[in-house]
Amino acid sequence: MNPRRVYMVLFAVTLATILGIFLLLRPPPAPPIRIGVLHSLSGTMAVSERPLVDAVRLAVEEINAAGGLLGRPVEMVVADGRSDDAVFAAEAERLIVSDRVSVLFACWTSACRKAVKPVVEQHRHLMFYPLQYEGLEQSPDIYYTGSAPNQQIIPGTRWALDTLGKRVYLLGSDYIFPRAANLIIRDLIKANRGTVLAERYRPLGDADFSAITAEIRALKPDVVLNTVNGDSNTHFFRALHEAGLGAIPVVSFSVDEEGLKAIGPAAFHPSHYAVWSYFQSMPGGANQRFVAAFQKRYGADRTTSDPIEAAYVGVRLWAQAVRDAGTDDPEQVNRAMLQQSTAAPSGIAAVDRGTHHLWKQVRIGKARADGQFELVWNSGETLRPDPFPDYRSQVEWQRLVTTLHGAGR
Repeated sequence: MNPRRVYMVLFAVTLATILGIFLLLRPPPAPPIRIGVLHSLSGTMAVSERPLVDAVRLAVEEINAAGGLLGRPVEMVVADGRSDDAVFAAEAERLIVSDRVSVLFACWTSACRKAVKPVVEQHRHLMFYPLQYEGLEQSPDIYYTGSAPNQQIIPGTRWALDTLGKRVYLLGSDYIFPRAANLIIRDLIKANRGTVLAERYRPLGDADFSAITAEIRALKPDVVLNTVNGDSNTHFFRALHEAGLGAIPVVSFSVDEEGLKAIGPAAFHPSHYAVWSYFQSMPGGANQRFVAAFQKRYGADRTTSDPIEAAYVGVRLWAQAVRDAGTDDPEQVNRAMLQQSTAAPSGIAAVDRGTHHLWKQVRIGKARADGQFELVWNSGETLRPDPFPDYRSQVEWQRLVTTLHGAGR
């Protein structure tokens, strides 16, 4: 054999041997940190919840682009709650037990949250809930990154009574959040010498609001306080428009920018308002960067919203706690969460140690023709969360909510 060829063969064998030894001795890649993302991807709540999965994904991709957590990539395990409380509970159990996720980012409706809560607590696991809600709840294992009642329902109702009038029509979807919220709203209306003209509920997913619009026409309220959720809002606002009642003021607690987009500009009116802590139209560099990143990832026509921002912020706070704890173990991360705050698109988001909710501002916007909200009022300060309004004891509130929940609402 040609000496040169012999040399090349020996060199190749030696190189392959060295490479093989290197591969054998190199430690295996670090396993990913798995997180459970549990939202409705089908059913009546899918239009609201799909964007929250996108918000979590954006935060995870940003974390991974910066090197991951503890030298490990973060991997999403997405499950469909199918707009069904029982499915949410079963999927939470599966994600925790079978998929061994380190944390859950989950739920929109209070009904699904209440179904998942005992599962999380039984396993002493960890969950982040990104929605404004009726409050009247705390958990050692859940962080509530949406607004508590004193950060949405209470100031929004007071503003409506002071600004729009005291003859009020209450409309909501028929489950725990609207009914519990209206317990609080009724108290405020009574304290302000207002009148509840009617209190009506429609099933989640309902599309027929003809009886509602007929009653609104007859009663002529100063304002409708709206706690309808999901795609039913589209049907309600279109029914108002078709009935020629679009100019009646409506203050909504669950209609965001995505909701306006679904309703369509022909069916909403400048007298329609929403109460949140965040609007896409807010000024400021932090929010502009957030909106730009979201639209770069998902398309220039996509909108951000308060629930989207709260879902995104929840992931960022959890990631900080993982770094501080030096582990993704849920119990240790839970302890580290009590020290967390971050510069969020809506302002500084700080965890309240006593309640596991976030300090937040309150903002009220009116619908614009471009599908955004124009700010008309804000609290001017960051409010400490109070999930149990202090004019009743916590025991009294829990008894009232238990009664509602026990009635299947």
